[in-house]
Amino acid sequence: MYELEGSGDTATIMNGDAVTGAKDIFDKCFSYTIAKETMARGVYPYFIPLALNQGSEAVVRGHRLIMCGSNDYLGLTAHPKVREAGIEAIRVYGSSCTGSRFLNGTLELHEELERELAEWVGKPAALTFSTGMQTNLGVISALVGRGDTVVLDKDDHASLLDGARLSYGSMRRFRHNDVEHLDAVLARVPRDQGVLVVVDGVFSMEGDVAPLPDIAEVCGRHGARLMVDDAHGLGVMGGGRGTAHHFGVTEGTDLIMSTFSKSLASLGGFVAGDADVIHYMKHHARSLIFSASPTPANTACALAALQVMREEPERTERVHANVEKIRRGLTALGFDVGCSVTPILPVLMGDDELTFVFWKMLFEAGVFVNAIISPAVAPGRQILRTSYMATHTDDQLDRVLEAFAEVGRKVGLI
Repeated sequence: MYELEGSGDTATIMNGDAVTGAKDIFDKCFSYTIAKETMARGVYPYFIPLALNQGSEAVVRGHRLIMCGSNDYLGLTAHPKVREAGIEAIRVYGSSCTGSRFLNGTLELHEELERELAEWVGKPAALTFSTGMQTNLGVISALVGRGDTVVLDKDDHASLLDGARLSYGSMRRFRHNDVEHLDAVLARVPRDQGVLVVVDGVFSMEGDVAPLPDIAEVCGRHGARLMVDDAHGLGVMGGGRGTAHHFGVTEGTDLIMSTFSKSLASLGGFVAGDADVIHYMKHHARSLIFSASPTPANTACALAALQVMREEPERTERVHANVEKIRRGLTALGFDVGCSVTPILPVLMGDDELTFVFWKMLFEAGVFVNAIISPAVAPGRQILRTSYMATHTDDQLDRVLEAFAEVGRKVGLI
């Protein structure tokens, strides 16, 4: 028996035993069996422990696979300059900053990276966060307050949706890449409300691209600000500078956000925009203020990756050539690969069980892909999410196509 502080009441500690008539908050955990059932069937595709990850190849329990599930589009996680930068940063700064950016956790290295990122995407200033998720949570919740509205594409990344939920403003959504519907949604927002429209530049599951010129025009007409999450566009679109640069609408895009965990071969995130807006973020984004800052190694690796991106633009050209080879090959085999124009290539399955079985058979054939089901995609749009890297060889890509052909015939999909 323990007495509750400030009262004469007592509470009984039951050591996990349920109190009669009381609801146990763990009930949802005990009744969650879907994943365990998938594990029992031997087709569970998640939390696969990699023993070795060497860019275009990985090893799982001694089984070597061609990695077609990575976001390392430019293949920079294995680049010697990037790896050495991380090692040297630990030698100089140690393993952690041991504090938030707001207090003792800002290094000169952070500010150097911010200057380089701002210049690369064409904005006056930038601010780094510890993860991409924290970037979106912090930026949206800091900007959208009571009496404001945030408008999201229905296919926006979960971090954008969660950032909107954390804000004190209203949230509205428009049909995926439907600019006319966005126009109608914005027309219904009261004129006395501040409005932030947030879209992915490249959508992470199916690899399609937002029509940014049209979206920017509609936002300008309604007085709304535009934020683009370019996690999957940086390094890939616009010669590596991102989706806004690709379309020539950098000036009409108010905020450009991206992560370090894709083409920048590290862990972290940043937002770039007007210097006054970035200054405001420094003092209001809770996920920045109350989180430890990006580690020295993560920061140095991202900076080195950005430098390699400048020095080796052929990597961006190579990744597009690689995915085009796969796109043509899978289409010729009869697979539905959607309308992607990026290194993300979805292969439509349309059914949970088929998605898991196909994933498992590809895995056994030496190809690692990602099995994606609802809610990450709409019901009926279950896919194998494949993604390609600048460092994939022609031989590896040929083996990937052979594996898809073999498995597709075995399951009767082609």
